[in-house]
Amino acid sequence: MIVIKSDREIALMREAGRIVAVLLSELRERIRPGVTTAELDRLAAQVLAKHDATSPFYNYPNHDRGKRPFPGQICASVNEELVHGVPGKRALKEGDIIKIDCGAVYKGWIADSAWTFAVGKINPAAQRLLEVTEGALYASLKEAKAGNRTGDMAHALQHHVETHGFNVVREYVSHGVGRRLHEDPQMPNFGGPGTGSKLRKGMTIAVEPMVLSGTYKTKVLPDQWTVAAKDGKLTAHFEHTIVITDGEPEILTKLN
Repeated sequence: MIVIKSDREIALMREAGRIVAVLLSELRERIRPGVTTAELDRLAAQVLAKHDATSPFYNYPNHDRGKRPFPGQICASVNEELVHGVPGKRALKEGDIIKIDCGAVYKGWIADSAWTFAVGKINPAAQRLLEVTEGALYASLKEAKAGNRTGDMAHALQHHVETHGFNVVREYVSHGVGRRLHEDPQMPNFGGPGTGSKLRKGMTIAVEPMVLSGTYKTKVLPDQWTVAAKDGKLTAHFEHTIVITDGEPEILTKLN
């Protein structure tokens, strides 16, 4: 069931989104060669606590595989890792790209965002992947208008990615967000115009292109959480939480 949010509820999600943007900005400043993903995770816990928020990811149940709940405050996925990366001892290296997916629960309401960051100087192919994936996010948001459908957004995302020679993930989706981290509607990274759920004012959606530079096929690593490209090639992930309005969508997690 799709939940339409009231003005009061959107105001609380707006504050959650502001906290997420602050968190991503602070993590961005800490990313450099030699920093471990566990260090970034500890910083995330500190920032969230400072803003009277918690992580919606920490202890999130592993529904599909019946294994341990998610152990991190954030998802930290490096290079070929696409999403759900478990923070740990891995130290970042010059030329890596890291996907940070994070959220905030503020007074019971959730905002969710992800960004892919360069570690030092990256090669032109990696930079192009980042630019195309971020561009796919904004191409999708152009279709995020009341009266359109989720398929319109998904088609714009997929078209942008595939026009530039990359692939979109098949198994993982954009999703509604609010009281729960994952709500209806679900929106794949691919689709046809005029299909899917109708967009209505007050809907809140976490829109997240997940893009692979090689095959669209993925695998889950032995930690039972981290999803990586099956062919080991680079991947990228960008995400904003938005509100559907009468006009252009409002981005709740916009970075400064």
